Amino acid sequence: MTAIVSAPAVGRRARIRRRRAAVLVLAGLVAVMFAVALMVGDTVYSPAEVVRVVLGQTVPGASFTVGELRLPRAVEGVLTGAAFGLGGVAFQTMLRNPLAAPDVIGISSGASAAAVLGIVVLGLDAGATSLLAVAAALVVAGAILLLSYRGGIADTRLILIGIGVAAMLESVVAAVLLRAANTDLQVVMRWLTGSLNNASWEQLTPVALALLVAAPVLGVQSRGLGLLRLGDDGAAALGVRVQRVRILSVVAAVGLVAFATAAAGPIAFVAFLAGPIAARVVGPGASLLLPSALTGALLVLVADFAGETLLGTRYPVGVVTGALGAPFLLWLLVRTNRAGGAL
Repeated sequence: MTAIVSAPAVGRRARIRRRRAAVLVLAGLVAVMFAVALMVGDTVYSPAEVVRVVLGQTVPGASFTVGELRLPRAVEGVLTGAAFGLGGVAFQTMLRNPLAAPDVIGISSGASAAAVLGIVVLGLDAGATSLLAVAAALVVAGAILLLSYRGGIADTRLILIGIGVAAMLESVVAAVLLRAANTDLQVVMRWLTGSLNNASWEQLTPVALALLVAAPVLGVQSRGLGLLRLGDDGAAALGVRVQRVRILSVVAAVGLVAFATAAAGPIAFVAFLAGPIAARVVGPGASLLLPSALTGALLVLVADFAGETLLGTRYPVGVVTGALGAPFLLWLLVRTNRAGGAL
């Protein structure tokens, strides 16, 4: 007797298979780009030489170039990209709006303004500047949420307030840069652009810890986050504790973005791009947390490799991601305007 399978069940299985295949492909691409980042540069090393260095063996030339320069840089690219991707898609899902990314609504601007003040005005070292950037991102995020809260968090109000706060903070950055000495200006501009050039194992530890703590928190909230797409009332009707999910998701997402920004600077548009790209790869109805983390890592690795080796002149990773993200933002706004609906 032939079993009768309902159309919804068939569609659900197809979506699950597509998601699994997409995650595997994204993970494979991240692994490939990670290997390429270790092997290719001014000097090209073979896979065998790279593996020996990673295993701790001494390889003349490669031990320093791969072990001390390329490996920390590639690991930082993966960690910061994953953190930006997770933080960005958490905001976008929670607020049901692709514009609700941390670098659009002012959170990254808070970290940037604090870092500039720390370097130019306070004369802080790299570690203290990073701590100040993390604290500022958390404070700015809290301020934006409080200003936008009126019986609940409305996505449009939060985005508009965030854009206004970002503009104000960028004015602070511009004002401080006008009085910066040339030596400070070089450090500040490298930090503001977003760069992996100074990657070190010491910088990686806070980002790795943030991912270890915040990623499971977002994972536990993934069902509630997904149901928030139906609106607060719809999610509450399905048993979601809306305010609890929002608070935990915001704290986790802001922490991820803050520590990633402190490590590599505000790498432009990674948090903004990762979620929408992952959604188109994975398809509807699936959690975007893991695909977005992988997409963010892939974006940073590809952009850093292109900026270092493919464009003739070396560009920081933030310049390349900014060149990719700005047209995507314009396309998104034009598409939404033509559709006549909200983002």
